[in-house]
Amino acid sequence: MTEIRFLHIADLHLDSPFKGISSIPQSKWKDIRESTFNAFTNIIDYALENKPDFVLIVGDIYDGENRSLRAQALFQKGMDSLQSVGIPVLICYGNHDHLSGSWVRFQLPDNVQVFEGEVETKTLTIKGQEIYISGFSYKERHVLEGMHRHYPTAKGNHIHIGMLHGSVEGNVEHDVYAPFQKHELLEKGYDYWALGHIHKRQTLHSDPPIVYPGNTQSRHKNEKGVKGFYEVTLTKHHAVLQFIPSSAFLYDVVEVSCEGIVHANELIKHIELTLDHYRKANGNALIELILIDISEETKELIQGSSKEEWLLLLQESLEMESPFIIVKDLHIAQPKKDRKELNMLLERMNEWDSSAWKHVLKDLYRHPKGSRYLPPIDDLFLNETLQEAEQLLSKVGTKVDKQ
Repeated sequence: MTEIRFLHIADLHLDSPFKGISSIPQSKWKDIRESTFNAFTNIIDYALENKPDFVLIVGDIYDGENRSLRAQALFQKGMDSLQSVGIPVLICYGNHDHLSGSWVRFQLPDNVQVFEGEVETKTLTIKGQEIYISGFSYKERHVLEGMHRHYPTAKGNHIHIGMLHGSVEGNVEHDVYAPFQKHELLEKGYDYWALGHIHKRQTLHSDPPIVYPGNTQSRHKNEKGVKGFYEVTLTKHHAVLQFIPSSAFLYDVVEVSCEGIVHANELIKHIELTLDHYRKANGNALIELILIDISEETKELIQGSSKEEWLLLLQESLEMESPFIIVKDLHIAQPKKDRKELNMLLERMNEWDSSAWKHVLKDLYRHPKGSRYLPPIDDLFLNETLQEAEQLLSKVGTKVDKQ
């Protein structure tokens, strides 16, 4: 039985401008601006050290259709490095770096195969066996057709992989391009679907895997947590996926307990200690602080100065530390009494099963138009909804800012 090992990468967004980021110390701005490049370098270094059989990059290599000269030069260098150790690379372009853009042309090395604007199937010979890989690149930014319909059905005993930059039809969290339904991909009989476009890591189906690795570097506050790619070990009957981090820095939320704190210096010291523990565990990060266990006395202490003053003070106190931690925002959570009630609500939500959700949401799902945009109420839906509810409820409270 042939066993292959490959990297599944998507959404590099090289040279993303980070336009939405403000209140960053000037000394750290270069680290933020270079992060998509550094994440890509981390990926190349991992490939050179671990030598997979091949690499798949599923769309949005570049952040813009003009493919900046610097981004192309870095990508070219990375592909040259992989060629030097004999690692093939298959790439497709997505809605951000579609084929109708205008850019200075680079000649990619011979180890790189590029999918064109129509669905096609390419082959690699790995360990004496042919591996079939089907995919396409976006001809233009807006591909609204279900391109999966043009993918061939798998035949024979060859491993067959699909590369698809697109999203589930009806997805309301992201622009829907090249829409598909999970069952439509399963009908193709492929051994692995390497997806791109959605920046949140998720598995739509486990056997065979239909997987989004997410993007390789967070670019704004809605892309929290560790970003990276998958190393996949695959046979005709089995798949093992290992997530490999690539982030140059994280966006994250950190809670700091303020129980017993009555003076500003106590609060500052406690925040510094909390973030020092975080730094040692996670490395570079842009942090949204949520102050919890707040008494009325502590709340008055914090609101005695503006949020801008607190942020500036914390940024200055952390500026010389490495890895860097930048406090990007600050919130006060609900007082203890209110949080207890919120926790009771979360506990109750965790007790609901799919039938309870279906009963509550039945009117929405029966709506002739709105129902088309709603996800199925399955385990994935329940887990994601509960996670989002916990995140939202953790933020309920008054922002640290004088009105």
